[in-house]
Amino acid sequence: MPDAAARALAGGRPGTLALVLAEEPGRRFEQPYLGQLLDGITAAADTAGAAVALHYARSRGERAALARRLREPRSGARPCCCPRCPANPSRGCSAARGCPPCRRDVPAARTPGGAGRVEAGYVDAGYVDADNRGGSRRAVEYLIGRGRRRIATIAGPPERSAGADRLAGYRRALGGRPGAVAFGDFTEAGGMLAMRRLLARRPDLDAVFAASDVMAAGALRELERQGRRVPDDVAVVGFEDTALRRPTLPMLTTVHQPTERMGRTMVEMLLGASGPDVGAPVVCDTGLVLRRTA
Repeated sequence: MPDAAARALAGGRPGTLALVLAEEPGRRFEQPYLGQLLDGITAAADTAGAAVALHYARSRGERAALARRLREPRSGARPCCCPRCPANPSRGCSAARGCPPCRRDVPAARTPGGAGRVEAGYVDAGYVDADNRGGSRRAVEYLIGRGRRRIATIAGPPERSAGADRLAGYRRALGGRPGAVAFGDFTEAGGMLAMRRLLARRPDLDAVFAASDVMAAGALRELERQGRRVPDDVAVVGFEDTALRRPTLPMLTTVHQPTERMGRTMVEMLLGASGPDVGAPVVCDTGLVLRRTA
């Protein structure tokens, strides 16, 4: 972050927003929702007359080093804090994770899928998120309402907030009904492998809820490979609504989240903050988009 721009931002005037893209090596921009999020971020920054500086931090060590650098008094920027613990967005990382102490200084987008998440600085409060639990619950309730009785899920990594929340919504919708869970890693290959495991365990399943559209695309490929018709034999529902950026065949029924609006809101929270408190977290509504797979 340039010193002059950082001082302007710290003083409440538009300057340069430092965004940290935390992705695993080899997976940069793999998630299609990331482009939507960046569209919202850059649009809001343009409206405010601010620039956006994108930083890559592939590991906890890199993120900690970046946080320390942005905290230096000579930068003129408000202090940044370390990433939230993935399973609990309301707190910062512990010292055991090699992160510096946390403060409530800069809002972040707590984005779906965890991998490829964008953080405006590092925070333990003031995040922007989608209603992951409510969206997944409604998706599974829809499948139940359509007469599906053996509904499985391809869940995201349980240590990621989106993975844990969407799995919780699935379980709440099922209530006492039997289900089946296979974990993926928010990649298409991970979705294929999880679908293969589910079919091996539950060959009679008639529906699957995938915790991301990318994993749902992998599930569709595996179902086709095994000769299962969609949606006749197995209905499939995803999460995120990235069909225009990454279409599937058949077109995917999915849970829509307002990803671009989430990016805008994150920037508005940051630029509108006065002092260390950026306000309460914002959780955006989700809605089911019906297409051809369910």
